[in-house]
Amino acid sequence: MGLGLLVLVLAIAAVASLAVGARALSPAEVWRGLFASPDPDQRLNEIRLIVQTVRLPRTVLAIVAGVALGVGGALIQGYTRNPIADTGLLGVNAGASFAVVFVISVFGFADPSQYVWFAFVGAAVAGVVVFGLASLGRGAGNPLTLALAGQGVTVFLAAMTTAVALSDQASLNALRFWNAGSVAGVGWAVIWPVASFVALGLVFAVATLPSLNLLNLGDDVARGLGVDVARTRIVGIAAVTLLAGAATAACGPIAFLGLMVAHVARYLTGPDYRWLVPYAGLLGAVVLLACDIVGRVVVRPEELDAGVLVALLGAPFFAALVWRGKLKSA
Repeated sequence: MGLGLLVLVLAIAAVASLAVGARALSPAEVWRGLFASPDPDQRLNEIRLIVQTVRLPRTVLAIVAGVALGVGGALIQGYTRNPIADTGLLGVNAGASFAVVFVISVFGFADPSQYVWFAFVGAAVAGVVVFGLASLGRGAGNPLTLALAGQGVTVFLAAMTTAVALSDQASLNALRFWNAGSVAGVGWAVIWPVASFVALGLVFAVATLPSLNLLNLGDDVARGLGVDVARTRIVGIAAVTLLAGAATAACGPIAFLGLMVAHVARYLTGPDYRWLVPYAGLLGAVVLLACDIVGRVVVRPEELDAGVLVALLGAPFFAALVWRGKLKSA
């Protein structure tokens, strides 16, 4: 029943996303615009263009990216057994940022559709490097080792990104725009492949959920219950990298979303990841879509990027988590 309610809320938010903007549309106009074909009626044609070419891709991308970041946030907290972990822990945000400024500086790409795939490759390579470093030496595969490797790679890539961006004005300008985190201005040519990567990541995620419940009892207990810990962790980290990498490549880094919705989902469902992960995915889509809608109206006639509003929500949420944890430890 809870999942059904979340789907209903998401559907309402999607309709609102199609209707709200610089030009407000009624539900009837949204319906007509969705299914209209080119028409001599100038007013109907304008509505069709607004709905089909501007707001529909934006709405779909917000849903896809929200689901990906929500599920990725829940998974990374499970695999690291760290309640304040986020998808950025694997270095995917830093990897994507470095790839963006690098290809703009070297190849002169200016259109987001040109460098979005390099961003995805950068995110994926960073995730693989982090997992590879965490699998070496003593403490291999340990959640703490994974977190430390992710932090080290993130700091290194952030320094490299800054060095490249400061040496090239075009890279710096593109990075400033991309780092804000926005679901606007991305067409279907990018959305469909991104959705395919997200779908593959969701398949991997669903396949590991029963084992993830056992992993949270401890690696030794999980092994005793028949779980292949190494294989499960590899598949899980691959799922997080696909989900977070695809969403980050398309929208830019959107901080705190996975962290927030994973905690809200855990509060609603308890620790069972078979329920927690679907809740986190739907909550991520609802929150990102709602932030994008609010961003269109709070500073009219300009817009505020969805990533900025998510960060404004997420920063105090993170502070509250830390404060609550200190109270419990006291």
